[in-house]
Amino acid sequence: MSPNVRRFVMPAAPTVHVVVTGLSHGASGALRRFAGWVARGSVGHPLLDGIDYWDDLRDSPSQMETLFAIFANVLELDDEGEPVNEKYAEHRAAVWLYQYCTGSAPDGEPSLESWEVELY
Repeated sequence: MSPNVRRFVMPAAPTVHVVVTGLSHGASGALRRFAGWVARGSVGHPLLDGIDYWDDLRDSPSQMETLFAIFANVLELDDEGEPVNEKYAEHRAAVWLYQYCTGSAPDGEPSLESWEVELY
């Protein structure tokens, strides 16, 4: 069990509840890796190959926020707080970045849903 997850039993209740007290090492690592891919210009490889997205993101920091929001919104965690779809979350963020930079979605990609781009 992750050190950031505690299990406890509610008094008079036979079920076990899980309380997450922070990001698991896996979730923290997923965010760190995603930040590294964005910074190195390799996010969404090979979808964004040949697209220099840094100028667009540098001119509009709120778009960087949206990029990270999509990754975080799509990222799913298991009961232990560990990521189960990190590459898919990266891919969906890359789809948005592709559309932002080129003005059109990549061929064959489903449109982003409102919950994917929600800013909390």
